[in-house]
Amino acid sequence: MNQRFFDVAKEKQDRIINAALRVFALNGYRHAGTDEVVRHASISKGLLFHYFESKLGLYSFIYDYSVRYMLLELSGEIDKTETDLFVLIRSIEEASLRACRQYPYLKAFLDSAREEDCEEALEAVKEPKEQYQKRIDEILKQADVRLLRPKADLPRTVRIMGYTFRGLTREYSRRREFSPEELFGEIFSYLRLFERLFGS
Repeated sequence: MNQRFFDVAKEKQDRIINAALRVFALNGYRHAGTDEVVRHASISKGLLFHYFESKLGLYSFIYDYSVRYMLLELSGEIDKTETDLFVLIRSIEEASLRACRQYPYLKAFLDSAREEDCEEALEAVKEPKEQYQKRIDEILKQADVRLLRPKADLPRTVRIMGYTFRGLTREYSRRREFSPEELFGEIFSYLRLFERLFGS
């Protein structure tokens, strides 16, 4: 990536980042078009490639930027002494909500990247992807299984919530009028339901 990208006005940076997040989140790497990115960002295609050189360069930058942004949000949110799974999950989702207030499609993009099947794209983001997953795993390891209902399985409970939240994110992000506030309102509603079902 060309470092001069960070010399342009923050508003323009965010416009480009948001456009790329949206296009990659909704289409995946293989089907995302740089023509659509520049249209949403209101810039020329030449300028996009001046900053990022290629679609892969843009994807790699956007993924790394998203992970760094989320890790920063998580750093101030997680209580290291907390052991309640549902409080920990809520803290992660609240961090995501704050990130999405600045970059609405950030969660949808990171979720879609979990299902990416293009080897070129997977290789380009391997390191930040592992870094991000490691941090999430560290947070979830704080959870005390004894605070769940008897016979509740911690890994499966986490997986069920993950599937549900990713499904909601996919559904809401594809709406013509996408509102992160509405998405997370629904996510927190389901989280309360899961707590009633699986909490002690």
